Amino acid sequence: MSFQSFINLSSRSLLAVICLVFFTQTTIGRENTDFADLVSPAHQYWTRVLNDPFSKLIPDFESGKISLNYQNERAFVSSLLETLNIPASSQMLVFSTTSLQLSKISPRNPRALYFNDDIYLGYVPGGKIEIISIDPHLGGIFYIFNIPQNGGNPQPERAKRCMNCHADTDTRHVPGLVIKSVIPGPNGGSLNSFRREQSGHQIPLEQRFGGWHLTGAGTLKKHWGNTLGQLSPAGLKKQIIEPGQLFDLKRYPVQSSDILPQLLHEHQAGFVNRVVEAGYKYRTYLHAEEGKLNTSHAQEIQELTKLLTRYLLFADEASLPRAGIEGGSAFKTDFLATRKTLPSGESLKDFDLHSRLFKYRCSYMIYSNAFQGLPAEFKQQIYQSLGKALSTDSPDPDYSYLPPAEKKIIKKLLQTMPAK
Repeated sequence: MSFQSFINLSSRSLLAVICLVFFTQTTIGRENTDFADLVSPAHQYWTRVLNDPFSKLIPDFESGKISLNYQNERAFVSSLLETLNIPASSQMLVFSTTSLQLSKISPRNPRALYFNDDIYLGYVPGGKIEIISIDPHLGGIFYIFNIPQNGGNPQPERAKRCMNCHADTDTRHVPGLVIKSVIPGPNGGSLNSFRREQSGHQIPLEQRFGGWHLTGAGTLKKHWGNTLGQLSPAGLKKQIIEPGQLFDLKRYPVQSSDILPQLLHEHQAGFVNRVVEAGYKYRTYLHAEEGKLNTSHAQEIQELTKLLTRYLLFADEASLPRAGIEGGSAFKTDFLATRKTLPSGESLKDFDLHSRLFKYRCSYMIYSNAFQGLPAEFKQQIYQSLGKALSTDSPDPDYSYLPPAEKKIIKKLLQTMPAK
């Protein structure tokens, strides 16, 4: 059911509370991880039929129906990205050893990451391809496979080892996305780390990018990107390494690690982790209580609904540098190519890039698999909460940062969403 169907519901509908979980530092339910029992009948993570975009393509990969370029590693990765509709311009280079392939990653051989709204791809030169594909019901589905030699077909293997990090404390024990910010040593091993067990656009920029290369960040003066550390008797010494200084950028599909993809990647990780946890908690409660929430769960969920609404509407977004950011033109073009627009041209993907990421502050990820796969009753609660937050007749002071004109555009965009 669409946002339009629920935008005028009365507040009495709040009694029909549906589970929405905000992945935050709140202590609500923090010690209870029963909802993340992946083998529970409520979830069936390992046995349920998969419906994520990458899993659907596996038979075509294995049979050779999908044609890829085997000329060299870079050509293979580029053709795979094109097949998965992932823009090569989303490339981000990370040189800390925060991956299953840590033995191959170093400042001299960074790992490359790429993404669209529903698939995340990792590549290490001389190593393997990693995939996280978002299933509407289950969250992240993890695959790893070798780059085929001599024109052989890819043989993706569902990777249980990825769950050691991607379904642990960093993701609240559900299958999600992990972004680390660390100070790597000369060989890539971490000397210090920041923002543990956190993801999302609320994290201050000065705590981000540790262990990552960063290009196009000229206006951002304080961050941990492009930085190696070395311990000494005087303390931690920092060394700035520019992208390509210790390796050949031509090994990768593009020669950048742009700040704009990294900002959107952070936003998406926060969104996916919150929504996936929400789905798991919702299903657990209903399964345990035979389809009806008890009073304590209803109260918890009502508060969490408000917190997730705040994330959707960028209420706590970290400010961009005073001079704004530019972002790479290639990535902007690729990102905007999938805009969903009003007849008058507005879209949730329209950039601002001065004080904030987007002109219309409601996440475009509301169109994603992670969100659209939630049960209809679940989305009803979200839509109702959004409707109250976006009201111009009875404005909610918590959303006073949104001008009335911006609220009206966001409401129109949400009203045009397909009913699912």
